[in-house]
Amino acid sequence: MPTPAPEDTPTPTTRTPARTTYREVLAEPRFRLLFLTRTVAITADSLRITTFSVLVFAATSSPLLSGIAFGAGFLPQMIGTTLFGSLADRLPPRALITCGYLLECATALLLALGPLPVGASLGLVALVALLTPVFGGASARLVARWLTGDAYVLGRSLSNMASSGAQLAGLALGGAAVSALGARHALLIGAGLYLAVAACVRTGLPRLPAGTAAGSPVRASLAATRALLRAHRTRRLLLAQWLPGACVAGAEGLIVAYAGTRHFPSGAYAVLMACLPVGMLFGDLVVGRLLRPVTRERLVAPLIAVMGAPLLCFALEPGVAWSAALLLITGTGFANGLGLQRPFLDALPDSAQGHAFGLLASGTMTFQGVAPAVFGALALPFRTGTAMAAAGAATLLCVALAPRRPAPAGAPPVADARPAVTRQG
Repeated sequence: MPTPAPEDTPTPTTRTPARTTYREVLAEPRFRLLFLTRTVAITADSLRITTFSVLVFAATSSPLLSGIAFGAGFLPQMIGTTLFGSLADRLPPRALITCGYLLECATALLLALGPLPVGASLGLVALVALLTPVFGGASARLVARWLTGDAYVLGRSLSNMASSGAQLAGLALGGAAVSALGARHALLIGAGLYLAVAACVRTGLPRLPAGTAAGSPVRASLAATRALLRAHRTRRLLLAQWLPGACVAGAEGLIVAYAGTRHFPSGAYAVLMACLPVGMLFGDLVVGRLLRPVTRERLVAPLIAVMGAPLLCFALEPGVAWSAALLLITGTGFANGLGLQRPFLDALPDSAQGHAFGLLASGTMTFQGVAPAVFGALALPFRTGTAMAAAGAATLLCVALAPRRPAPAGAPPVADARPAVTRQG
């Protein structure tokens, strides 16, 4: 059950593996506000990213620059976490999250209205991406504070499902807005969405004090990153959440090329690309709703195998129907992440939770941005289906990263590697 915590007392992290329901999770009003505003913000992110890519292509006619525009907000996030991640644990969370959305709003406005050169626009998007993990880490830390036990795991499940839907909604809204209004006016819609969620967070979240810490935030961020990556337990849990999804993303990036080389009907690639998120939604619903917490944690390794094994069949170059079925099954395996949420949260020191969540998110974006290039390069000397099968084989190797047994509740977290911080907010 999600139990509201007193405003001045930290809530214990996940300790009781009792099963809860999605309805009970959404009954927590503060989580509900963060959940809804983040869903709208992801819609705005998707709209802004794709529309900005269209705008750059229209100005330059360069597929390369258009692709760089699409990824400019992803890769800098790891650098931002490494240098500034400690701010997610130091600054007042309501003000930090609100400022994050306002900064995104200002960026969208500048891209829409400012006569910026393409290089300056790309630099602006990359600069904002440096701070994105800080804002996201602060929000994730609040979720971990206000949802306990199994409610936290289901809260993450709801966020994952809503994220997939919001990305699709942003693509659809962006496409319609660009067609009807043009790219610059479509960016203004995104700016309006960011402004709305900033106002909701500012008025709806309680005011919580900042953490107390001494010393340079950059030095503290570097020390915390080193501590999280050096500790065997957290490093393994981070890699278990980064690498399987990245390998599948490598195969996903080849779907369009695979459909083309197999001469599938026009539009078939879109159906195939939709199969992964549909499978993810189904897997999260089944694993999150029907299985007990300990069972989820025991199924991490089998579910990672479910992600990779179907991709091996692409070496046989299946047709449209079989390809769709294989990708649906692959998508269900992403539910393995639900079994990693409690062990990961329990492994974190209270003073570095926001930083760790930012590191998790930025690492995910980085690896999923690099993997398509890696497996795309493999497709040059070999067939596309063979490269997709190689991505499946790499995913299967990631089974070794899964925890061998469920972590005991209350296992000691990673030792702090930064000045002491009083956990607040």
